Amino acid sequence: MKLRVLLMLTPMVLVAQYGPSKIPALTVGERPAELRVTPLSDAAVRVTVHALDSAGAPVAVRNEPVLGPRSWPAAAFRLRSKAIRQSGKAGAWSVVSDGEFLELTPPGQKTLRFDFAPDGAVAFRRGEKPVYGLGQGGPQFDRRGHLYTPRNDHGAYNLAKLGGRLPIPLLVSTEGWALFFHLPIGTIDLREPMARFTPGDGPGPLDFFVLAGDGPRIFREYAGITGQPSLPPLWTFGYQQSHRTLRDFDEVLWVAKSLREKKLPTDVLIYLGTGWCPSGWNQGHDSFDFNPKVFNDPVKQLAQLKALNFRVVMHSTYPPRRLFGSVRDESSTGDENEARKYWERHRPVSKMGIDGWWPDAAENLTVEGRLARIQMYYEGPQTDHPDQRPYALHRTGYAGMQRMGGWLWSGDVDSTWETLRNHLPIALNTAMSGVPHWGTDIGGFYPTPEYTAEYYVRWFQFMAFTPLFRSHGRTWYSHTPFAWNLGVLGPDEMENSRAGRTPVTAEMMKNPRVEPICRRYMEARYRLMPYIYTMARETHETGIPMIRPLWLHYPDDEEGARRDDVFLWGRDMLVAPVVEKDATRRSLYLPRGSWYDFWNGEKTEGGRAVDRPVDLETMPVYVRAGAVVPMSAVKQHTGEASSEPLTLRVFPGADGAASLYEDDGLTFAHERGVFQKFEMVWNDRTRVLTIRAGRGSKPGPARKFNVELAGGPKKTVTFTGRSLPVAF
Repeated sequence: MKLRVLLMLTPMVLVAQYGPSKIPALTVGERPAELRVTPLSDAAVRVTVHALDSAGAPVAVRNEPVLGPRSWPAAAFRLRSKAIRQSGKAGAWSVVSDGEFLELTPPGQKTLRFDFAPDGAVAFRRGEKPVYGLGQGGPQFDRRGHLYTPRNDHGAYNLAKLGGRLPIPLLVSTEGWALFFHLPIGTIDLREPMARFTPGDGPGPLDFFVLAGDGPRIFREYAGITGQPSLPPLWTFGYQQSHRTLRDFDEVLWVAKSLREKKLPTDVLIYLGTGWCPSGWNQGHDSFDFNPKVFNDPVKQLAQLKALNFRVVMHSTYPPRRLFGSVRDESSTGDENEARKYWERHRPVSKMGIDGWWPDAAENLTVEGRLARIQMYYEGPQTDHPDQRPYALHRTGYAGMQRMGGWLWSGDVDSTWETLRNHLPIALNTAMSGVPHWGTDIGGFYPTPEYTAEYYVRWFQFMAFTPLFRSHGRTWYSHTPFAWNLGVLGPDEMENSRAGRTPVTAEMMKNPRVEPICRRYMEARYRLMPYIYTMARETHETGIPMIRPLWLHYPDDEEGARRDDVFLWGRDMLVAPVVEKDATRRSLYLPRGSWYDFWNGEKTEGGRAVDRPVDLETMPVYVRAGAVVPMSAVKQHTGEASSEPLTLRVFPGADGAASLYEDDGLTFAHERGVFQKFEMVWNDRTRVLTIRAGRGSKPGPARKFNVELAGGPKKTVTFTGRSLPVAF
């Protein structure tokens, strides 16, 4: 009660009590400081504790490289003293503080309280419901109950089963709030109801963001703070086949031709560097010279792969330890650690027509170094190909990597069923950390005795419904969908492996079931490419990830918020990977409403758990009633032309709306407004689908669509730009 009385004292009473020069000052360390609350929107504020310089002015907090380019508004609430309770507004938010606590009340929502400790720590209530985010790896799924350090390390926390640890200090509560700690880097302790952020370097400038609202709104605000996710080129969403130890170029060509001859849709061929294997594309770690044993005429050989309509991606590793700067810096210091100078070593290979890079390792870099590297692989390729969207797949990163085209994969995990199960919540938490373009090594990197044809198929099915659809791992023939039927082991590659000798045998590689199952999921992936690319555009515009927990679209479904064994693939599809050995059934949870089995069209009511029979060919996928899913003909690569109209498949049973986005899939012309967008609205009562031109869409020629009801009639219509009703 005494504390309550103290907080209600007015400034005039405190002046009388302390004297005008003795009111306790707010400090950072031992320096006077100022607390600022800056409104960014009705759903976001920025909280900063600035140290004051000798003239009494706040020392600026550096925004780069984590925060995105934007105009930052002026603070609306300022406080330089402790013990004086002040109230005010920061935009639509109510603010109360005495310098030792801060209460923020978003419009129409509960108050969020923060307590500041002398050591620079910030305490806050973690809430009574699940908390997501905090990067890749670490304890899963609900982040409450654990301590999260800022250590960025491939093997920091159970790499074998949980993947590389990439901390990102964004936590998203299913109670409808989120926190992003920008500065300093520190530890987040969620073990107790009163959670705590502790700076890693002791007291210093403090800068964090408080977001409030539903899930989609939170991600729009986060994207506004750290930058909108880039829109990757269309081909990056196709299947990517990785290689390891290479005998010669004949082997390279054998893989490429086999994929085409066996009609296994593929867009990308990826080549590991020498060093992580005895014979890769280059001559060793940190080399940008081709391995003459494999690529003795690289210009000609790359052209051969391009003639088969493949994109080519090369591995790189071990960047300079103090990497800094930008490729676009106007002047060079000549320092080997300078990004501009480091990129010059890549340019001869890049100019040959390499389509992307696979920057490995680099966990030892600082946050600034990691982001400088990601930025380099985004800006560097544009030096010689200024209108081509780049692609780079990284093993590490940080908040802000999404605006620089940074893709992420989970690292060198073991091939165990537990690892596969863990990667469902890992996918969700990584997505909820603002990293939308993510994936894994299909099958896991290190084969263990649990690695079998069944296991590979189950992981392959899972990754067909994630942003990165890429197969990679040791004993690499077993990571191609076609070699399982050849009876050929390929390179063993288990030297220096924690898993010991490979469990894969030539006898195992005589399994005729793997290839047709993989083909089925590859074809499904390519048929869904219009849906996937439209989803990627939504992510680019809104920051909402492609992989989504049920909570994101069903915030009042408490059971859905706890589920870490299913996920939403965009707004309309629910995916339930099979992660148990010898499974014949899959129990899963469907949110409220009606759902259709994607494979057989059977309709099921949600709001409950369902038990579905499965065989090796089947991973449960459902589509919600009211969805309109754009689909294409099966293609062997994303650039393949087709005379067959796109299909708009309507899943009746509820009203719904959807869109279809298209651009050239390659250049930055979409940023100049060169794209087409179609909006579809389904009225379930009248059974009419209305097709309209999307907002901002460039007019195009007349366009045919096949419109069909799931399990029902089909119609072919022509859209000329005017609103087109299609009745059933």
